[in-house]
Amino acid sequence: MYILNSILALSKRELKINYRNFSDILSIFLFFLLGILIFVFSVGPNTEILNQISISIIWTLILLSNTLSIRKFFQDDFDDNNLILFHMSGLSYELIVLVKIIIVWVCLQLPFFIIIPIASILLNIEFQNLKIIFLSFLIGSTIITCITAISGSMNLLNKKNFAVGGLIIMIFSIPVIIFAVNLVSESNDIIRAQINILLGIMLFFLSITPWVCSICIKFGLQNK
Repeated sequence: MYILNSILALSKRELKINYRNFSDILSIFLFFLLGILIFVFSVGPNTEILNQISISIIWTLILLSNTLSIRKFFQDDFDDNNLILFHMSGLSYELIVLVKIIIVWVCLQLPFFIIIPIASILLNIEFQNLKIIFLSFLIGSTIITCITAISGSMNLLNKKNFAVGGLIIMIFSIPVIIFAVNLVSESNDIIRAQINILLGIMLFFLSITPWVCSICIKFGLQNK
């Protein structure tokens, strides 16, 4: 019961922090929408080209938007020694990481379900394709959030060059982009197969992310 209360307290704290830093989250969504508009204006009236690259544009901008949230994961709590306090309250570092992943996904990824339809209108994406886009985003955004958490924890070991974190996200997100972008244009059997592959990748990252992040946090605290 004590552990459950600690988890709830940590969750409420993370939600309050994200609510107070709403301007940072808003800037990420504005970056996404402005990126969509730039692509639309750069392609011009040629809707054929836009239809061919529209899904790729959405996923590219989602990926770039997530690189802006790397420092939201652990850096502030690491600098303020709050991670140690959470651990002293009875929570393992793995559990702390898992709670942070869930809260960041809710605050950062969930609103994309509202923004993606707006982007689909701007990119002239057919309405019937939205279901597949939402499904791929539900799975893919979870994977990207886990990768962002790993990148954020690795940044605790590298205080000089935070650009490395962005590179880590880019590299490990390549399989997600490959399978998610091609879903719309494939047959039902291939779609099922690719969804299963994405689910497998998601379960893999959900299983390793808490452990990888906790190791990086421990090393970071030792070398602080």
